[in-house]
Amino acid sequence: MVILGRQGSGKGTQSEMLVERFGCVHVSTGDMLRAAVAAGTELGLKARAVMEAGDLVSDDIMNGIVAERLAEQDIAGNGVLLDGFPRTADQADALQAILDGLGQKLTVAVNLEVPVAEVTARMMARGRSDDTEDAISRRLELYDEQTAPLLEWFAAHDLLVEVDGLGTEDEVFDRLSTAVRTRL
Repeated sequence: MVILGRQGSGKGTQSEMLVERFGCVHVSTGDMLRAAVAAGTELGLKARAVMEAGDLVSDDIMNGIVAERLAEQDIAGNGVLLDGFPRTADQADALQAILDGLGQKLTVAVNLEVPVAEVTARMMARGRSDDTEDAISRRLELYDEQTAPLLEWFAAHDLLVEVDGLGTEDEVFDRLSTAVRTRL
């Protein structure tokens, strides 16, 4: 499974609940990068050098790290909930190829839809120093620009399910888990 949604949409909370309900492994891009760096894998060392230089990790490195992580036994036995990967249609193609090579397939990509005004209000309420209205607006614009082609990719592959992310945590989770169950 893949979970998508704007910053402030509740992906983190909902991911924890999905993992508990379905028994899959929650893997975020940041977790994968930190684990590969900590393990000192060849790709982890490359990623560390890139990150220390202040650059973004390339698709080749990221795809390799994802391939390493998805091949691990805990995921083979339990499935995975990917959070933060893929971020582009090219990464989605790579993910599909990785899963094909492992004899697995992507079941569903859930987009947690929360309006921009609501996620902006949620992030402003957090009170983080980098959560200024201008910074939030720019991050959300970038997310929408970069994610629109990815949503189109998932829709074209009949994997995309849009879920209303407004309401209580439990209300949203009920909608999410129903959407996932219909695809399993």
